[in-house]
Amino acid sequence: MSDSPRNSAERQSNMEQTNIVRRRGVLSKFRNYFLTGLIVTAPVGITITLALWVINWIDGKIVPLIPEAYNPQLLFQNYVGVHIPGIGLVVVLVGLTFIGFVAAGLVGRVMVRSGETLLNRMPIIRSVYGALKQIFETVLRSSSRSFREVALIEYPRRGIWAIGFITTKTTGEVQHDISEDVVNVFLPTTPNPTSGFLLFVPRKDIIVLDMTVEEAIKMIVSAGIVTPP
Repeated sequence: MSDSPRNSAERQSNMEQTNIVRRRGVLSKFRNYFLTGLIVTAPVGITITLALWVINWIDGKIVPLIPEAYNPQLLFQNYVGVHIPGIGLVVVLVGLTFIGFVAAGLVGRVMVRSGETLLNRMPIIRSVYGALKQIFETVLRSSSRSFREVALIEYPRRGIWAIGFITTKTTGEVQHDISEDVVNVFLPTTPNPTSGFLLFVPRKDIIVLDMTVEEAIKMIVSAGIVTPP
């Protein structure tokens, strides 16, 4: 018994729909594979690219200052024929370590104090140097929990919450003129966490989170796409 034209048309339509679904399934798999590959390789590639850019930038600034007779990069390039990046970075690290070693000694402390005395006599330079010195000492040498706590604060109004970083306890004139116990909170912006606002928030209005600073920064940069558990 032969199929009727109507049954044949329905069977043909079903086969076409099945083929369409299969093609979509194959394309969906390729799309998922592509996105997975992008997620795996993009962070690594961008990190390596940025690291090489920083290393090459430092090399471009530092290596030309080294005399040719003592320039390791030129020696390798002339005798081995290989260009080795990172010489400038190594020189900077060794130089900063040596300066720190000298400054920690008696002669170094005398030289540093003499230099600071000279800078403090220059009106504009004195202000810039003093501010920069205080910032670096606070960030690099502070033994407190400065900028190590992540907190939730209600901003810009009640009922809306934002992530901020507790820097230090508020002291000085600001705390003296405020009746409540307040702390300094840095409120970063998305997707650039290096800019933001300094807020003086009452301690009772702060919720300290268990997430690390790194996890909070990832969440801020990704606009909430990357969320810690």
